[in-house]
Amino acid sequence: MMRKVIIIPVLLFTLVFSALEVKADVNVSADSAILIDQSTGRVLFEKNADEKSLIASITKIMTAIVAIESGDLSDNVKISNHAIGTEGSSIYLTKDDQFTLEELIYGLMLRSGNDAAVAISEQVGGSEEGFVHLMNEKASWIGMTNTHFDNPHGLDSDTHYSTAYDMALLMSYAMENDTFAKISGTTSFKADGRDYAWANKNKLLTSLYDYCNGGKTGYTKAAGRTLVTSAEKNGHTLIAVTLNGPNDWNDHIQMYEWGFKTFAQTEIQSKGIFPFEKKAGEVIHGEINRDVYYPLREGEFEHIETKTFLTENDPSIDSHFAKKVYYLNDEKIAETSIYRVSDTEKEEDHYNFWSGMLSAISHLFGDHDG
Repeated sequence: MMRKVIIIPVLLFTLVFSALEVKADVNVSADSAILIDQSTGRVLFEKNADEKSLIASITKIMTAIVAIESGDLSDNVKISNHAIGTEGSSIYLTKDDQFTLEELIYGLMLRSGNDAAVAISEQVGGSEEGFVHLMNEKASWIGMTNTHFDNPHGLDSDTHYSTAYDMALLMSYAMENDTFAKISGTTSFKADGRDYAWANKNKLLTSLYDYCNGGKTGYTKAAGRTLVTSAEKNGHTLIAVTLNGPNDWNDHIQMYEWGFKTFAQTEIQSKGIFPFEKKAGEVIHGEINRDVYYPLREGEFEHIETKTFLTENDPSIDSHFAKKVYYLNDEKIAETSIYRVSDTEKEEDHYNFWSGMLSAISHLFGDHDG
């Protein structure tokens, strides 16, 4: 049976000012660029972010996450002649090399080994072509609607392309994986099969920006310099992408510094038990079991509105009986579920509220020890 919903609009604050636009004091060298908040996906800055472009070795972010999710990291990888013969950047694989899949992913991400990319693809996908199919499936699943992969390394092809926005989506997704985040954020790594360490080519991570915690570089003559990075400051993580950026290190630092200065992770909903009016005169209680945060710039909080959607299901039966949706300038930015609460929980919440009030009053008027 189809559920019916009742929409209850709630205005958090009276709107006094007109809708605010995000105007960035940022000037990047790249043809395409974007800065997003990782946890919410909010676009903080963009320049030609949906323009399809060659992407070079930042392709390997997808290669790495597909291999991590689909392969066994402890497996020894057989090195084929096809992998050894791959042109471009290399970790100089030979037929005699003995590397685990995990070690090759380090070589892929830190040194951008094209030979490692092909060896990984053959190990995990059965063939390079089979692995590329997995890459495109993952891109579709993530929502990378303007992306197509032809290979696992990023060498130029007319049908191998992406956008700054799509690559930001990919990096945001990949950084949720602990193994990927660890590898991407490693400054150097020594594999058992080498007597020297692989140093990460991402200078933002190794020397230029203290808050950088991951990323991938790329370059071909046709694509120019491409760069995807992530940075975390005071618990706030941002993702930056530049395509064909001749001054990409500074582009990323400039975007990060502006983003961290301009936007703050702001609590727009505290967890707790709240009354909701289901019908005129009929109030039910529901629990929001998590705090909700969203990156906001100064003056935006006053423009947030909410709507609560209540089903006609019996809250005593259906534990998830409603949701609360948050809007900024009429655009949906977040939502959270509302759950059934028992009479005991309501009484405890009521008791905790008044207990807290009495404690505060007692402290205010000096009715305490010491």
